[in-house]
Amino acid sequence: MAEKQAANALCLSPVFCRTHAGYPQAIKGLPKQYAPSMRQGSLSFLMRRGFVLMIACAALDGASARAYVALMAGQQARPLQGSFNSVPVLHSNQPEEVEGPGILINTAPGMATATDNGQLLPNAEFTFNGEFGVHIHHKYFPTYRNSIRSDARRTQLTLALILLNPSRQPVTIRFDSGAVRNSFEAPYLGESKLGVRPLGPRPWNTGPGDATAIQMLRGQLDRRLQDEITIPPQSRMVLFRTELPALGIANALLRGRSNGPFQMAVVAAKNPSEDYDLFAVLDSSRLAPGRVYLSRIAEIKNRTIFSRVGGVAIGDSYHAKLAHDLGQGPLHVPLTSTERHNFGTREVQVNPLASRMLDSSLNNVGTYGVRFDVDLDLLGSGSYELVLSHPAPSGGRDFTAFRGSLQVRTDQGLQEMHVGMRSGQSLSLTTLELKPGVANPVRVSLVYPADATPGHLLSVVPVGQLARLRLQERQLELARTNSSPIAAARSRLAPPPSPDTPAMELPDSATDEPLVLVPARYRLRPLPLPALATDQLPAQRQSTLPPPPVPPAIRPEQTLVERYQQALEAQQVKLRGLMDP
Repeated sequence: MAEKQAANALCLSPVFCRTHAGYPQAIKGLPKQYAPSMRQGSLSFLMRRGFVLMIACAALDGASARAYVALMAGQQARPLQGSFNSVPVLHSNQPEEVEGPGILINTAPGMATATDNGQLLPNAEFTFNGEFGVHIHHKYFPTYRNSIRSDARRTQLTLALILLNPSRQPVTIRFDSGAVRNSFEAPYLGESKLGVRPLGPRPWNTGPGDATAIQMLRGQLDRRLQDEITIPPQSRMVLFRTELPALGIANALLRGRSNGPFQMAVVAAKNPSEDYDLFAVLDSSRLAPGRVYLSRIAEIKNRTIFSRVGGVAIGDSYHAKLAHDLGQGPLHVPLTSTERHNFGTREVQVNPLASRMLDSSLNNVGTYGVRFDVDLDLLGSGSYELVLSHPAPSGGRDFTAFRGSLQVRTDQGLQEMHVGMRSGQSLSLTTLELKPGVANPVRVSLVYPADATPGHLLSVVPVGQLARLRLQERQLELARTNSSPIAAARSRLAPPPSPDTPAMELPDSATDEPLVLVPARYRLRPLPLPALATDQLPAQRQSTLPPPPVPPAIRPEQTLVERYQQALEAQQVKLRGLMDP
């Protein structure tokens, strides 16, 4: 029974085969000294040492491992086959970590000198005319960042967007939606915002990226921004400025339209007193320091690394429509999919760049600021879970993969929710109540926020399927806990379970509450003493010996626990060395 539970837990591993049929393939990838006991059909040897997940890592090729979602085990994803629109968007995200004042991006013709190495770089030339978008996301990380105290007053940069009119006619620009936020206005309190929670009129404190994305998702324009401006002929003006605190973030998302041609530039300045100081930074033709990818241009070109986006992307919206009969099986579709995370569909939902800086990524790899609208026509009856997932990490520790907001619209109304998700998680957004015999329309919408990691899976599954996943997650967690040396030592002291203890049952509905394991306190029960008659008790005599000395206080198991922990860490390091290519 224990080995069956271990096998179930192993199938839940983020990098194991889709079914138990993958077990023999996993064995072939094991180091020789571990394979024999596995071939004998027993997992106990490895379960005792906490190796289950690492073994599974060696079983599969990297591409499959990087896009594994346990909820989809044994099932397939369908491509959405959606498309981007043709709206050009200025993306200023390279460098993400700015070290000082200078130009961040400029779409006017010309060149600028990199402060980091003196290299002359061409601008990301592009002239906007008509519909357009803006996405800006930067952090201020000065060179003395490591000496900044948390209680000290932090220095600041001023981030500004400049509009340039190269024509001899005035250009009028109207803004539909957008917002600008920094870390002062939208602080990030992430750990307390994990999970799914309803979204009210005011966003949760999850950072500037989510705050601006909500404004765009709702089609609202920040009241601090003008809804219409006019740029005089052959002139320039500052649209907005915001403070960028040291070790902080500033983010801007805008959508608008113009009646003529114009260009844009983003600059960072130190304590500017007026617009003239911002124009002076632009006229200096010097790029802001922090462009760490200038030494890795070849790796960007051969796609070894992604870099950040500094350029003009084509597309600010992605739309897809799909019909699915849930009687034929659950639905899984990629959402914000990438070359690495497309779940076997080979569909990459990344839009191209029309122009870019030399050290920018080759396409809009983060899809930050892009609105995704997915329309589903679902045939089915009863309750189903609408689930958002992110693949389990392939090596290394898990991380916060998404913190943003979504809308779900059905014939029962509109729901808005905030989602804080760790890598490898599957979270239920809402329960869908489907009517039999008709197509049930469901629209899922989000504006993808900065500081998230794209490559998600959107699923519609029966309630019981998500419930079984939660049960397997608990079994896996228990297996991990029980496989530790400390648990093994304590289990020898544990009293036997009562025969009246009920077996674990499958919950009636899914729950997203985290599993909290509290170790039991084991005590040895005293043995019962035989009853003796009073006349059988020995007579008490006065002792002439001094009382024994009181032994010093001992902290039980402290040294043993530390030794077990060190041994476990040494075993894990050794195994990782054996499995690395």
